[in-house]
Formats: sequence, C-alpha cells, structure tokens
Amino acid sequence: MTADTVTPDSEHKSLAERLPQPFRDYALLARFDRPIGWWLLFWPCAWGVWLTGAGVQWQLVLWLLLGAIAMRSAGCVYNDIVDRDLDKSVARTASRPVASGRVSLKAAWAWLLALCAVGLVVLLQLRWQAQLVALGSLALVAAYPFMKRITWWPQAWLGLVFTWGAPVGWMAMRTEPLPVMLALYAGAFFWCMGYDTIYALQDREDDALVGIKSSALRLGGKVKSGVAAFYSAAIGLWGLAFWLLRGDWLALLALLPAALHLGWQVATLETDNAENPLARFRSNRFAGALVAAACFVVGNSGA
Repeated sequence: MTADTVTPDSEHKSLAERLPQPFRDYALLARFDRPIGWWLLFWPCAWGVWLTGAGVQWQLVLWLLLGAIAMRSAGCVYNDIVDRDLDKSVARTASRPVASGRVSLKAAWAWLLALCAVGLVVLLQLRWQAQLVALGSLALVAAYPFMKRITWWPQAWLGLVFTWGAPVGWMAMRTEPLPVMLALYAGAFFWCMGYDTIYALQDREDDALVGIKSSALRLGGKVKSGVAAFYSAAIGLWGLAFWLLRGDWLALLALLPAALHLGWQVATLETDNAENPLARFRSNRFAGALVAAACFVVGNSGA
C-alpha cells in the first residue's frame, strides 16, 4: 500500500492531499481531508450560543470552531489507535495511517496529545460552568470506539458525544432555563443518530463480516424509516426548545428550512448506493447551518 493511498470517503483536492510526507499522513490521521466531521461537531456549539439570545458572539464562536476542529481530530486519532486491527479488515479503512503502519502507535499518541493541547487552550477561554460541562464529555469520548463491539446502536453513543457542544455553547452564555438547553441537546442527539446511520450504510457488508455492529445493520431494510423517525424526533425536540424559549408558534417556522432539507435527505436516500449515502451524510453541514440560522433568529428575536 502506497503512502498516497487514502480512504475512499476522503474529500480530495484538499490542502491535506497536497502536503508532503510525512505531514500528509498526520493530516489524514486527523481527518483534515474530511472537514464534514468538524462541521458536525461545531454546529451544535453555535446552536447553543445563538439560542441564548446573546447575539453573534463571533469571538466565542470562532474559539468553539477551533475547539471542534482540534477535538474532532483528536477523537479520530484516538479512534484509529483503538480500531487499528478492525480497520485493517474493512476495505474503506484499511488504508488509514495507523492501520496501514505508515504512522506508528507512538507517533499517533504524540499527535493525539498535541491536538488535545489545542483543545485545552480553547477550554480555558470558556467560563467555568461551560468548562465543567465540556470536561463531562471525556468519559463518553473515551468509551465510544468500543461501543461498536458491544451494541447494535453505537450511533446512539455518538449522538451523546458529537452533539455535546450544544450544552457547552449554552452554558458559555447562560445557565438557565435548562429545559430549553436539554431539548436542544436531545434534538441534536436524534439528528446525529440519523446522519450517522446514513453514514454507516457504506460499511454494512464489511461490518457484518468482521462483527462490527451498527444501526444500519440493525435496522436492515427499514433504514429509511429509521432515519425518518430520528429526523422527525430531532425537528420535534428543536421545536420544543423554541417553544419553551419563546412560546410563539411563529418561532417554529424558523425550523421549516431545516425540516425540508432533512426530509429531502430521507426521500432521496438510496440505501444500496454507496455514493448516495455519503453525499446525503455530507449534506448535513448545510442542515446544521439551517438549524444555526433558526436558533439565531429565535434566540435573538423579541419575546
């Protein structure tokens, strides 16, 4: 396997692809070639900040974006360290830098610590309430790579981890009313369940062969119905968050663009076409932006 080999779902023509060796492998290990991951981690952070009604808060939002990039990358490095043997058995992941041996375990751990150091810098920019909430995710993050071995629903665990930015963003600005924050977080959880089930469609055959569990396998022929249910729950819970904050039916209209987009994903999802699920999964960076716009409008409009 050559050093130029990259995973099939890499977004080519990225800066990471143009880097010389060995920098390219470290960039690929941190998934710098696949920015969709940090967009999905970042958007709930922005939702939490903007729904508080504190205004744009560009400085805080940019810090949270940096934190999302660093910690998503750190999570990917950690995941590849833990899953290096499984990755060798899956066609889509066999070429990853650790699984292929292009990056040693020692070097991968050092890279992980460097990324965590960036995350620590971001953490120190937050007020103490948000710092405590952010630190509360560490145990969930550490356990996530093992979930695919013990449960058919690792996507549920990812839903808890990958949307943790919603309460962090909220607590960075205010500490109440907590029901609004919890409804926002719960909606984000089901959103993640939906898009990661779509993502898992790519690996169903390989996962079944090596014993990796996923919601895509568990749902079988009912994947589209399952994703539709997850997305419906997400929209409903986000609507509840808006209602608890504003108590105005017009506020719910702000979610219409996001609801239409998620509905489009389900309606056009092709479960037996690898390229289609990947495109629908990646489109969630746009879905996250639509929800962010809704949170900003509702949060910063008059009561």
